[in-house]
This record gives sequence, C-alpha cells and structure tokens, in this order.
Amino acid sequence: MLEKAITDITSELIEKVKASSTYNEYVKHLYRIKGEQELYGKVNEYRRKNYILQTEEPAEGLMEKIDRLEEEYEPIIDNPLVRDFLRAELAFCRMMQEINRMIAREVDFQ
Repeated sequence: MLEKAITDITSELIEKVKASSTYNEYVKHLYRIKGEQELYGKVNEYRRKNYILQTEEPAEGLMEKIDRLEEEYEPIIDNPLVRDFLRAELAFCRMMQEINRMIAREVDFQ
C-alpha cells in the first residue's frame, strides 16, 4: 500500500498531466479520430504494427521495415486527421517518458 503522502502527490501529478496542453491536445485529436470508426481502426492497425516493429528483437533492418510500413500506410498517414493525432500522441508519449526518466534518475533503484 502506498504511503498517503505518495498517493497525494501522485494524484496531484495526474491532475497536472491532465491539465497540460500536451495531454489536452492528444485527447482532442483522439476524440476527433475516434469519430471516424473505419479510419480509427486502420490507424490502430498501423500503430500496432509499428509498436511490434520497434519492440521486437533484434532491431536489425528496423529502418527498412519501418519505411515499408509507412509506405503501406501512406494513404492513411497522409490524412491530416491522422497526422495530427499521431503527432499529438507522440508528444504525449514523450512527456510521459520524460516524467518516468526524471523519477528514475532521482531514485536509487538497482
């Protein structure tokens, strides 16, 4: 069980994240793209394949595989609605990664 002070500060961090322009931009574009069910399905398919490529071992030939995936999904990725969503998603993911990196840097966890 988390100590109350940690729970309180975590709740505060969550509220700050949710109030950030980065998160709100992501949510705005998420709801826009979700309004286009078929397009949203294709975007999720692209995102799933991209994630698998970037997390599989080994990473040999990764750039070529990503290039092929982007060529395959070019008509989808070129859609301004999709482009805006993917850009907002990436910015939000980077923000969350930086938060995690900052915590990990300051905590002696081996």
